[in-house]
Amino acid sequence: MYFTDRGIEELEERRGDDEVTLAWLADRMRVFVDLNPAFEDATERLATFLARDDTDED
Repeated sequence: MYFTDRGIEELEERRGDDEVTLAWLADRMRVFVDLNPAFEDATERLATFLARDDTDED
């Protein structure tokens, strides 16, 4: 298990049943970067990864 898996597991446990929009997620990511500018590159990479996910089923 990677160290970051703990945060992912917490997210799933606390918010796993929530339904959110991508607009909400984008807003939360912007707030996160505003509060943590050192993570701008990683957040940008995650956003790009999610935006370009070609495995989406139609």
